[in-house]
Amino acid sequence: MSANLLTLSGVHTHIGAYHILHGVDLVVPRGQLTMLLGRNGAGKSTTLRTIMGLWQASQGRITFAGRDITALATPQIAALNIAYVPETMGIFSDLTVKENMLLAARSARRASQMDEARLQWIFSLFPAVEKFWNHPAGKLSGGQKQMLAVARAIVEPRELLIVDEPSKGLAPAIINNMIDAFAQLKASGVTILLVEQNINFAIQLGDSVAVMDNGRVVHSGTMQALADDKVMQRSLLGLAL
Repeated sequence: MSANLLTLSGVHTHIGAYHILHGVDLVVPRGQLTMLLGRNGAGKSTTLRTIMGLWQASQGRITFAGRDITALATPQIAALNIAYVPETMGIFSDLTVKENMLLAARSARRASQMDEARLQWIFSLFPAVEKFWNHPAGKLSGGQKQMLAVARAIVEPRELLIVDEPSKGLAPAIINNMIDAFAQLKASGVTILLVEQNINFAIQLGDSVAVMDNGRVVHSGTMQALADDKVMQRSLLGLAL
């Protein structure tokens, strides 16, 4: 079994006339939390969308658990136990929190068929999901919607969780709750790929890191090594962690 669960090799992505990714090489080690960092417009979100098949790679190869998924459709990729939380969260505002969760629970046709033990675990991670179980999701705050988006992604066991900027726009207390939740998810054995702008979030959670610029991965290594190297931080990110 490969140490890397997900590998991108020379991946290019075109969106219309625009060439966004220019040969992305990225590895996501099995059982680790990998941070994908970079300035705005570096290509991070496009990389996630290309992995999920929402945008098709025009060149290169994407493998998951040893299987080439480059040309698969998004539903086929999701069926491999890969969950994706986009930056927009994708919440169905007119449905209740319970209905949003049920939609993601492929093995259940009604709420009573959802795994009760897993739900209780999710409620321990995100108490707001339980508190607002029967409320319309559109009435939740931004932080509560983000909790619901992640909770929905893990309502069934996933081998890989991909999340785009989970702390964006959240209050510090909610960010700390997110950090705790992702730490527990990682401890449970889930492999995680996170795009993040909150550097404190990245330092506390990241095992490995890849930094993107101009549609390429320009640095990869351990999160700790990047956190300890102020010169590298300024060179790659224009800031100090």
